[in-house]
Amino acid sequence: MYNNKLTSYGDIGFSKFIRKAFNRQLGFSVEDQNKPIIGICNTYSEINRCHSHLKPIVEAIKKGVLMAGGIPLEFPIISLGEINTYPTTMLYRNLAAMDTEEMINAQPIDGVVLIGGCDKMAPALLMGAASADIPSILITGGPMNNGEYRGRTLGACSDCRYFWQEYRANAIDEQQLMEINEKLAPTAGHCMVMGSASSIAVCTETMGLMLPGGASIPATHNERLQHSIETGKAIVRLVEEGKKFSDIVTENSIRNAITALMAIGGSTNTIIHLIAIARRLGFSITLKDFDEISQNTPLIANIRPAGKYQMEDFHKAGGVPVLLKELQPYLYLDEQTVTGKTLRENLSQVSRIKEYEDIIRTEEKALSKSGGLAVLYGSLAPRGAIVKHSTASIPYHKGRALVFENIHDMDKRIDDPDLDVDKDTIMVLKNIGPIGAPGMPEAGYIPIPKKLLAEGVKDMVRISDGRMSGTAFGTVILHVSPEAAAGGPLNYVLDGDIIEFDLENRELNLLVSEEEIEKRKREIPVKPQKPERGYQKMFVENVLQADEGCDFKFL
Repeated sequence: MYNNKLTSYGDIGFSKFIRKAFNRQLGFSVEDQNKPIIGICNTYSEINRCHSHLKPIVEAIKKGVLMAGGIPLEFPIISLGEINTYPTTMLYRNLAAMDTEEMINAQPIDGVVLIGGCDKMAPALLMGAASADIPSILITGGPMNNGEYRGRTLGACSDCRYFWQEYRANAIDEQQLMEINEKLAPTAGHCMVMGSASSIAVCTETMGLMLPGGASIPATHNERLQHSIETGKAIVRLVEEGKKFSDIVTENSIRNAITALMAIGGSTNTIIHLIAIARRLGFSITLKDFDEISQNTPLIANIRPAGKYQMEDFHKAGGVPVLLKELQPYLYLDEQTVTGKTLRENLSQVSRIKEYEDIIRTEEKALSKSGGLAVLYGSLAPRGAIVKHSTASIPYHKGRALVFENIHDMDKRIDDPDLDVDKDTIMVLKNIGPIGAPGMPEAGYIPIPKKLLAEGVKDMVRISDGRMSGTAFGTVILHVSPEAAAGGPLNYVLDGDIIEFDLENRELNLLVSEEEIEKRKREIPVKPQKPERGYQKMFVENVLQADEGCDFKFL
C-alpha cells in the first residue's frame, strides 16, 4: 500500500526486498506488511508534563488498530509543553508542524493518529497533517481533574493567575500561595478550564477530525482509554475508505469550528491556529470571518474563564456533542467526520442532559447573545486586534498611554512606586509579537501594578502585539497587527498618547494626527529581533503576522 514511499536506492525491487528483511525485526510477517500501516505520532515527553501520561493511551490506540486489521507503528516528533519551554512554545509551533508534515511524508504509513495536549501541540499536528493530507485523526491526552482548596474549585491556570494577583495585592500570604500551588494541577492532563488546549480540542472535534466526545474526557478516566481504542479502529477504516485530511476538514467545517470557539468563549490563541490550518488547505479565512461569526453566535458554554464551570463538568454535561446539538442552526451539518457519518447524522443521536443544563445552556439562557471573542480595527490595528470580551469588564475606554518598549522594560518598571499610572491609564507593551520577541509569547497579560492592586484595581485596558494564555482574563487587547517590530502603528505610540477602545463598534484607535505619526516614523526606529543563526533566524525571517496565522511564508 505504500510502495510510493520506498527508500531511494536506485532499484525499486531492492528497496522492497531490504525493507521486508529489516522489518521482520518488528515481529510482523511479510503478509502483515501489506495491511494498512498506521503511524502513531507520539508526543510523549517527561519534560512536557501535559504529555507525560500518554504511554497507556498509545497502547490503547495500538489495540484498536490491531483489532481493525491494521499495523500500528509509533514514531516520535517534537513535544512542546508551555510551562517548561523557553521563551514560549509558540516560537516552536511551526517547527513541530514541519516535523509532523515531513515525518508523515517520509515514512511508510497509510494513515496517522495525532496525539495532542498542551497548547501548541494539537495546532502543530493539525497544520502538518493538513499539508501531508493523508487519512488522519487527532486524540488528546485530556484535561486534568478539578483541583480544590478549602472548598473552592481550582482550575489551572486561571487560578494560577488569579491567586498570583491576589498574592501581589497582599490579599493572601506566601504560605497560602504555596498551599494553593499544591492543588492547582492535581492530575495528569492539560489545563482543565477552557484555555488554549481545551479550545483547540473542541474545535478539532467540531471539525470532524476527532471522535465525538473526545475533547472533554478527563485524562484520568477509563473512558479515555476506550476512546483511544475506538480512535485506533477509526483510523484503519479511514485508510480503507481513502478519506484524507482534506476530505474531512473543509472550509465549512473550519467555519463550524469558529462557531464552536465563539460559543465556548474560547482562547484567543485559537484564532491564530485556525487561520494557519485554513491557509495550509488553501482557504481564505480572515479575522473578519471570526468577528462576523462571533456577532451571530451565542455564548452558551458556562466554562471558565468566561463562565463558572470546568472541563470535567463540561464532560458530565455531554461535552461537544451537546454543545453542537444546541448550535445546529448555526452549523454546516452535512460535513463529513471521522465516524464515517456527517455531523448531522452524529448529532441525531445526541440529547441534552437536564441535570447539567447550567453548564451547556440553551440559546434562550445564553451567557451572552454574541460569542466570546471580538476583532477590533482602527488606526492602532489596521489589520486587526483581538479581545476576549467575555472576560473583560471594560467595554469602552479612552485614556492616556503608558508605554513599555519590551518585556524587560515592563519587568523592570511595572511595580515601581513612582510609575506614572492610575486605574484609567492604558498600558501598552511593544515588541512581543512574532518578530519582536521573537515567537509572540503570552506576555500580553500585562500585570496590574502593585500600587494599583493595593487600591483595589482588578482590571485595566492593556494592549500589546503579543498573546495571552487562553486561561487568562480581563480587558486585554492582543495580536495588534502589524506588530511594532514590523513597523506597525504600535511602534510609534508614546507615553501620554490618547487611545480609544470601543468594543461595541469594534474599534481601537490611536488619537494622534497622521502628520505626527509620519514625523515619528522618521525618528523612532523599528526594532526587530535579528538572530544570527539556526531556527530562530529562519523564524524571524519567514514568520507571518498574527492575522495571517503566524505560519511561515514558504509553508
